[in-house]
Amino acid sequence: MGQTLPKPGLRPFLADDVPLLAAIFTASIEELTGDDYSEAQQEAWMAAAEDEEFGRNLAADLTLIATLEGSPVGFASLRGADHIRMLYVHPAMTGQGIATMLIDALEKLAGGRGAKDLTVDASDTAQGFFAKRGYTAKQRNTVTVNGEWLANTTMQKALGAPQ
Repeated sequence: MGQTLPKPGLRPFLADDVPLLAAIFTASIEELTGDDYSEAQQEAWMAAAEDEEFGRNLAADLTLIATLEGSPVGFASLRGADHIRMLYVHPAMTGQGIATMLIDALEKLAGGRGAKDLTVDASDTAQGFFAKRGYTAKQRNTVTVNGEWLANTTMQKALGAPQ
């Protein structure tokens, strides 16, 4: 007989989560974005986890933590009612439905907050994930992060739209 894998869970962000989420953030950038961003861009992006603002942003947003057997394996945050600010999954957990579970939950919460559509500034690495979920590209952006230019794409999805 096959062994049943544990099911991931969701819980709200707690202040004590910051170090673990920073580790997930940096591992995700380091291991998953190399095809789309240079090493210098990745290093500048990862440095954001060392800033106190990283934890403040997680606390200010509606941040959900995906857990497996109680340990965080990913997180996502909603700013206001209608903007996905962060989505990061530990590289060892990609392809396991963690990102989908997190975004499903944020889409429901955004709808509950009265949002008609949801936006995200998706990295080049995440753009395909969001496109498969029905998000459409609206605008290409270039942002400065710790002295490096990084590109992303603002994407939008009408809530209640088919995936």
